[in-house]
Formats: sequence, structure tokens, C-alpha cells
Amino acid sequence: MERLIVVCVFLMAATAASTLSAAPDNFSRTPAGATFAVPEGWAQHTLSPVVILDPPETDLHLAIVDVAQAADAKSAAASAWELYHVGASHPFKLLTAEVPRNGWDEQAVIDYETSPNEHLAVVSIARRKGSVWTIAIIDGSVSTLEKRGAAVVLITESLRPGGYERESFADKAAHPLDPARVMALVDFVRQSAAALEVPGVGLALIDHGQVVYEGGVGVREVGKTEPVDAHTRFMIASNTKGMSTLLLAELVDEGKLRWDEPVIEAYAAFRLGSAETTHKALVRHLVCACTGLPRKDFEWLFTATAKTPASDTFTLLAKTDPTSGFGEVFQYNNLMASAAGYIGGHIVHPERELGAAYDAAMPEKVFGPLGMADTTLSMPWALAADHASPHSKDVDGKVGVISLDIDRAILPIRPAGGAWSSPHDMILYVRDELTEGILPNGRRLVSAANLLERRRRGVSVGENQWYGMGLVEDATWGVSVIHHGGGLPGFHSDFFLIPSAEVGAVILTNADSGAAILRPFMRRLLEVLYDGREEAAADIATIPKQMEAERAEFRRRLKIPAALADVGKIAHVYVSPDLGRIVVERQGTTTRFRTAAWSSTVASRHNDDGTTSFITSDPAIIGLNFVVGSTAGKRTLTTRDGQHTYVFSEAAGTAGSSP
Repeated sequence: MERLIVVCVFLMAATAASTLSAAPDNFSRTPAGATFAVPEGWAQHTLSPVVILDPPETDLHLAIVDVAQAADAKSAAASAWELYHVGASHPFKLLTAEVPRNGWDEQAVIDYETSPNEHLAVVSIARRKGSVWTIAIIDGSVSTLEKRGAAVVLITESLRPGGYERESFADKAAHPLDPARVMALVDFVRQSAAALEVPGVGLALIDHGQVVYEGGVGVREVGKTEPVDAHTRFMIASNTKGMSTLLLAELVDEGKLRWDEPVIEAYAAFRLGSAETTHKALVRHLVCACTGLPRKDFEWLFTATAKTPASDTFTLLAKTDPTSGFGEVFQYNNLMASAAGYIGGHIVHPERELGAAYDAAMPEKVFGPLGMADTTLSMPWALAADHASPHSKDVDGKVGVISLDIDRAILPIRPAGGAWSSPHDMILYVRDELTEGILPNGRRLVSAANLLERRRRGVSVGENQWYGMGLVEDATWGVSVIHHGGGLPGFHSDFFLIPSAEVGAVILTNADSGAAILRPFMRRLLEVLYDGREEAAADIATIPKQMEAERAEFRRRLKIPAALADVGKIAHVYVSPDLGRIVVERQGTTTRFRTAAWSSTVASRHNDDGTTSFITSDPAIIGLNFVVGSTAGKRTLTTRDGQHTYVFSEAAGTAGSSP
């Protein structure tokens, strides 16, 4: 869906090619006294009551505006916009209330309508303390927002009323996960799954080396009775990354690789779009995403098939140009993480094809030694046993099983997100992280130094949060939680370890709405361990209302089935040099777009700027926007990710045809 609230893309600074460090941020305040962090490299301009924060780019602004009196969040935001930018023209789209937190009495997010060709982020975050509203306005280029997203997250997360201090568990001793506390966590997961209509959730908990719970709640597939259990397999998506870097850590121990080794020395065929960036990239940079390369997921999302070779990762990287300086910003790039895993596999099995080498190395070096017998990189093997089916809601809000097409498309870059695992296996992986590499039999799998190198704070990803190599450290509440999320259509997961408490947890879900459980679960785990204020339950009570409001607003302007007058204006086949072919198919009143990797029913939508869009409406790939146009006499469809524009032109020989 098209709601544009800041996603977690992150800002990074690097002091040298081999050493990453987050520069300290300065704290400032609004004229009314609210405090906030100013990210390194951002300029601040104050003309009371407006504070404007600008990144190095000129096409994105974040304004913080004090509004002394207003009837509600919407009117406060309207007043703030007039003070910031008189006559701002983007119409109101949606207001969603949020749980008051961090000293605020009221919070809401307001979205404004934009057209796809504008590629703009226009959002207000409204917060009230007493009679004074503080409005954070995000205004500008989606491309720059993606690059500077973590800095925006830092500003908005750190924005609090003057004098307020966030709750901290830093000086508290953790309670043991006794049966009562275990049951509190299981009950929270059960209630959350019900509220968010997640059919099944896998859960496991460990305390001081002892697994105190492994199992789950709900069912593997909606409409069926088989329960989720300790051995039910889920796709773990990006949680594969940390396992791939564990493979690299073992190879560093063995002297077969160095963290600070140039990648082209470890794998001579490695190339990036910039020769300069290619030669600067070290092994550690493959998973820190600090090279200036942005996300480039559409290439595999549109074109990957079972026949796509693993080497395609390196082909695509050689065509990927940096959009920022080396070490300047954090830009998440799945292809780089894929390269890391494949290089590790190649070092273990240089005689094998890249994919086969990785597929053999991971069971030998990671899954096998850890006892992870349920874990696999083979989808057919996973589907042949106890597994969860992926679910999502359709445009009308009904939950159902969805296609695995997009999940299969991850196969060519599987070191970045292709593994399946179970609660039982994932808690064994967490146990190894907690013991810093010592197996239950006392044998050391990997040195503590190289295991912990993956957690080294390299970059701020928000307030008191840092990214390492496939792992995140979150110290929001005063104690360090090491974790990493994973998400593919129908599957969302996270794992958590709290080294100071010697406690860990795993949560695996089989629905897209399961993503909304993950951070509240982290909070609930800390509440249970440290007798914290009970905030997580309020989040779970609020999130379904927010999601339903977003779904309804998205659905409101869609024409389903796509309007015949709109369909009649488009060609039968389109071709993009980067994303391959789109074949437009008509089945009765239904119109479908088919690519090499997926197919989806499309809706049509008339945008405010007079353009028409076709939007994918199947749950597995809902929300991809294709704007109808023409160039040099040929009909076109234009789609965008955060920083790239892709134009499909009608294929030769289809001029004048329509589906």
C-alpha cells in the first residue's frame, strides 16, 4: 500500500574504508522546549516557531513546528504547514491515531495525497503536550528520504517534551523466565495473533542456556486444523543474513578470509557499478550496506525464476551505481548480502557452482553444528514437511493463503533471505549467539571475537540503535537487545537476545500482519523481564485500527476490476531493459500483469495529476504502481522503487493493439 511513513533505512558515517563509526549527534530544542537530535551533516535553521532541518541534499526538508493552540491533530498540522510553507497544496489523505508515548498526551500521523510521478513524501507527525502541539513535517523527495531515512527516524524518535526521560532498565536485574512469565509471553503472542488476524505464530524462549518454551499458537494454514509446533518451518527471510555472516566469521577464524580483506581479493569476479567503490569495498562492507549502493530489488523481483543462476547476484551488482559517497549513508542492499554468502560458500567449495557451494557450506558450517535439522535453503524440502503457509489480506481485508511466487523469487539471492527454519532451530541459533560461539558439548564453533564482530556498532539506525553485519543492536530501553527482522510476502520474523540477561526469544509468523507483532513483542519481553510499564498491549490494540484505516483509504480510489476504458488504452506486451517483460492478459472483466517471476490482477486508479495508474491488487504483491504514459510514440508503463525509475515500453509489433 502507498502510505508513506518512514521506513527503516539508515544513515551511516565511516571514518575510513575499514572502520565504521557513527558520529555523535547534537541535541536541540524547539522554541516551545521540545527536544530532538540533529543528525551529523544536517543543517538547522530556526525562525520561531518553525525549525527546519536539511540534509546535504536540497530536495528534502524536515520541519518541526510549535502550534500553541489547535482543536485537534489535523488542524494543528494544517496550521504548522501554513507556518512552514504558505499555500502548501497537497490535500489531506488520512489521519491515524497512535498511542501516546514518551511524555506526549496525544499522537497522530497525517498523510497527504500525492501522485506517483511526483515521487514525493508528504507526511505530518502531530504530538501534543498540554495545549501545545509539536508537528514534525516530512516534505520532499522519496529518493532522498530513502537515503536519509535513518536520520529522519532519529529526529522523529528523539522528539520529546522538554525534560522527559525515557524509561530505562539499565540498572535493573532481569527476572528469570519462570512458568508465569513464560505464560505471560505466550498469552501476549496469542492475543496479538488474534487481534491482527495472524493464523499462526511460532515462538521459542531461552534463559541461561535452557530452552524454557518452544512451540506456537494458532494454525499452519487458515481453514485447517494442523497447529503450529516447535518444528513448523517458516521462511525467515532476512534473518538468513546473520547466519551467512556466521559462516564468514568461521572462515575468518580459519584464516581463509579477513574482515578487512578487499572483496576483489577474496573473489576476483566481484564488481560494482563504480570502479572506485569496487576497490574500496572490504569483506565487512558486504553486509554493512555502507558502500553507497541503494536497494535494487526490482531486478530480481521481476525477473527471477528457478533457472536464474546465483552468479546473477554479481552481474546485477556490476550494474549497480552508488547514489551516495562511500561510507556516507547506510543503504540496505540485498544483493551485497547475497554476495557475502556466495563468496563464503565459494571459499568452502571452490569447485562447485556458486549456489551449490553455498547450499553445501551452510549445513556443513552452520546448520549442522548447531543441530538445526529443520533448517533448509530448499523450498521443496521445506514444503514436503511440517510448514506454515503464507497469508495476507486482500484489498477488501479478507485473510487468505497467498502465492509463493515472490518468495520463490528470492532463490537466486538466497544468502540474503532464502532460508526456512523452525522455532526449535532458531532458538538453537540464538543460544549460540548467547554463548558467544560455544556449543552445548563444550566445543567452540566460532571465536567470540569474530562472532561479536558481527555486532560491532557500525551505524546509527535510529535513537540508540545500531546496525552491524546482519544484526541490529537496540538499546532503546537501556539494555542492549541484539536482533534482526525478516520479511517476505506472508512471512515475518525476528529473534532477540539480551546478553546481559542471558535471555533469548524467537518469533515466526505466517501472515503479513505478523510484522506488526515483532516490535511490541520485543517491548513485552522487556516488560516481563524488568517489570516495565505495560505498553506493548496498547500498541497491539491500536495497530489493527491503523492498518484497517490504511487499507480502506488505499481501496477507496481503486477501480476493481480495472476500468475497461483504461485497459483499452494499454498495449499487450511491454519490455524494460532492466525488468524484462510485462504481458497484459484479459480474463473476462479481469486484467492481469504477468512477469517472469509473478502475475497479479491489477486495478486502475485516476491520480490527482490526471495520469492513470494500474496497481497490482493480489495480496502477495499488492501495491506496485504502473503509470500509463507514452514516449516517442510508444505506450509506456512507469514504475519506481525508492531511487530508481523503470520504464516499460510497448514491445515491437504491438503498436495499436490492446489486451
